Amino acid sequence: MNLILAAVCVLCAAVLLALFKLLRNMAAAGRSLPVTAGWIDELSVERYRPMMHLLDGADLDFLRSQPGFTPQAAAKLRIQRCQIFRGYLRSLSTDFGRINGAIKLLMLQSRRDRPDLATILMRQQLLFASGVLAVHVRLVFYRFGLCGVDVTDLVRIFDSMRLELRKLVPSALPTSRSSLTTVLAFPSPL
Repeated sequence: MNLILAAVCVLCAAVLLALFKLLRNMAAAGRSLPVTAGWIDELSVERYRPMMHLLDGADLDFLRSQPGFTPQAAAKLRIQRCQIFRGYLRSLSTDFGRINGAIKLLMLQSRRDRPDLATILMRQQLLFASGVLAVHVRLVFYRFGLCGVDVTDLVRIFDSMRLELRKLVPSALPTSRSSLTTVLAFPSPL
């Protein structure tokens, strides 16, 4: 019984440590501001659409039906796709962190308090970080052909925060070479 309890405690500590590390990395990504208004306009879910289909099993199923395709080739393909997928995941996490950093900066510069937005921001950060952690765990299983990986929820969280940032930034601002710090010099709609 003590061995099971110890294993559960170690597992919980590892999960909490990983979650803390992910939250810290997202916060660090937000520090690389200023973000341009043009960058905000370029943010799109379409950028991550290939990621959502990269680990789809249909391609592997097709390749398995082809003569000469070996289990070793399938394993190599899964490894390569995991590497590409992790690149997309890093980019998604960085963009999410920048969006959060921009929203925090806008909240700090706002003339009125937005506790509702702060609550949403905290909740979305926690959901995103736990989702990224779950995706990393599932990637390990995918690499060995044991399960698939679905990032629909992560992309949905990213998109909701992107839309929230877009609502906060005045649309009348010039989109080229204007930084978010310039955005904050204008009267805020907050």
